[in-house]
Amino acid sequence: MKGVAPGSPEELAAFAALQSRLPALFRDVFADPNEPRTIVIVPGLSMDVEVLAKVVGGLHYEERQLAMLMLLRLPNTRLVFVSSTPIEPAIIDYYLGLLPGVSREDARRRLVLFSASDASPQTLTQKILERPRLLARIRAAIGDRSIAHLTVFNSTACERTLAVRLGIPLYGCDPALLEIGGKSGSRQAFREAGIPLADGAEDLRDTQDLAAALADLKGRNPRLGRAVVKLNHGFSGEGNAVFSYAGCPEDDQQRWVAAHLPLNLTIEARDLRWERFAAKFAESGGIVEAWLSGDGVRSPSVQLRITPVGELEMISTHDQILGGPSGQIFQACTFPADPAYALEIQRLALRVGDVLKRRGVLGRFGVDFVSVPRDGGWQHFAIEINLRKGGTTHTYQMLQFLTGGRYDPDRAGFVTPAGEVRCYYATDNVVSPAYRRLTPQDLFEIAGQRGLRFDGESQTGVVFMLVGALSEFGKLGVVSIDVDRDAARRRFRGTVAVLDEEAATPPAA
Repeated sequence: MKGVAPGSPEELAAFAALQSRLPALFRDVFADPNEPRTIVIVPGLSMDVEVLAKVVGGLHYEERQLAMLMLLRLPNTRLVFVSSTPIEPAIIDYYLGLLPGVSREDARRRLVLFSASDASPQTLTQKILERPRLLARIRAAIGDRSIAHLTVFNSTACERTLAVRLGIPLYGCDPALLEIGGKSGSRQAFREAGIPLADGAEDLRDTQDLAAALADLKGRNPRLGRAVVKLNHGFSGEGNAVFSYAGCPEDDQQRWVAAHLPLNLTIEARDLRWERFAAKFAESGGIVEAWLSGDGVRSPSVQLRITPVGELEMISTHDQILGGPSGQIFQACTFPADPAYALEIQRLALRVGDVLKRRGVLGRFGVDFVSVPRDGGWQHFAIEINLRKGGTTHTYQMLQFLTGGRYDPDRAGFVTPAGEVRCYYATDNVVSPAYRRLTPQDLFEIAGQRGLRFDGESQTGVVFMLVGALSEFGKLGVVSIDVDRDAARRRFRGTVAVLDEEAATPPAA
């Protein structure tokens, strides 16, 4: 829809009209795997570009959504995939070769690739909107818009504008509800759901509010040694910091905290200094929470979906593996979450889902927890809501699409059509300077020679992701699928050992 100003009443009305198509599309098209459809995939992360720039190989995170190429197993599905820079043909061929029962040629015929040819830190959606001819080509490739929809990593006002310009609905949360998924909005939703959350404070506007909240938190719990500070819209822990109360006196705590904020705050994002962090806090606001500690603390998460017809669906559970200066940055995950508490966190997350459903949220979201061992059981504290796809979305989609299986909420586990259990260990952070010697084509040759592949018969094996980051950053992703969590981890370690060996040893002349 040309000529409509972003954010104007006309755009909002046009967006609402497009979104009203989704329920019928969901009932009549999504439900039938043989129905024709077109899916436009814009996989960019519409996040704070300065914080995103701290993620090694961040531009290539768009490639995580190449897992959606597995939808080409549906015989009448067309995909339009847009990226910031061209994706190497060998990578596309690798994914198309994973499709069960579909020829690479047939899949390629139903796939349209576009690129903005722009490696700048600007968000992919903004790159598209600033290129009218590219936008026109994408629009032309859609064909029948009545059976098409747009899918993105996360929904902001830019994605709303893109949906209106393309004339198709966005299967994602209305950007007007964005604050529900912020750190402050998450705490409010947890209270409404009546589930435990860490002691803290939200809706903090600046560093003065921050100092006061940190002092109040210490006053309520004199034994508290650390607190977590979070930007409202940080992601994967990159917008977090940890404040140490070491040396804090018993009186005049607010003045002491204000004076020690620049000194005692450890910021998770690489090379993000106090001055910039403080400025970002003033721009977006944030929260503080008590640091939850104890032997054996875990960080599980639950993924859910609210469909266009208002159904709340359980998708998966994961145990997150965190790293960074204080262990808050997402590094890897194990699926499903530990059976010792998977059903418990599902029940808590469903209560949050009911709140989000009442507020009009649509699409995928995740609920993160910190789980602390207590008296032979577990105490779970809700930490945040992510109204978007996340670091576990593409890994679960790969398992689902490769096997044709499903998540069974009653068992808190995944079962194949044959009734067999499957688990995985996955990470986007397999990193070695030696890997920079390898091109994507090298990786795929090694995979073929050393049996690093997914076997459709046994429905176990490995899949590589984020391959475009390999030669420049020595980084890639791996999804290791096996019959249980331990076997998946062993397969992953074996895969890394092979890659290390191959990267260290040049091929024979």
